[in-house]
Amino acid sequence: MSTPLIVLIVVALILVLMYNSLVNKKNQVENIFATIDTQLKKRYDLIPNLVASVSKYMEHEKSLLEEVTKLRADANKPNLSDEKKIKLDAQISSALGSLMIAVENYPDLKANENVMHLQRTLNEVEEQISAARRAYNQAVTDYNNAIEMIPTNFMASAMNYTRKQVFEIVEAERKNVNVKELFN
Repeated sequence: MSTPLIVLIVVALILVLMYNSLVNKKNQVENIFATIDTQLKKRYDLIPNLVASVSKYMEHEKSLLEEVTKLRADANKPNLSDEKKIKLDAQISSALGSLMIAVENYPDLKANENVMHLQRTLNEVEEQISAARRAYNQAVTDYNNAIEMIPTNFMASAMNYTRKQVFEIVEAERKNVNVKELFN
């Protein structure tokens, strides 16, 4: 076998490995995002039950309940971009957090068995979403590294692969928690 043929085979093998690596990372990102979608769908299915359970008790927080319902309706629209889904997820997380804090102000509601069950279920779903977000962010980081690092960046550019956005928390959740306020 001639030397140029061996070099050509080695280069072809490297290109195939780089191509397969990029496709694998892209598919991993899409797979984990689909997992997040599944968890978000579960959360969106729980929201109407939660709103129905608490609405009669929380007439003063009507705007908060309407906001949660509106965000859920927006999140269920078809053909949302990944960026829009990430933004809506952050908004719903913030609204649900406010709703759970508001529930604490209604002793009768807080003691209601159905509401307690919904809160526990929502907490479980939120933990599953959080785990899926961590997995997604790791997959996106691996993917973004691959499309930006040499030599795979050349092939990624040829394949029109672009950076993916990671999940980030909303600005309000970055602030320190004032424990003193929680006990007032």
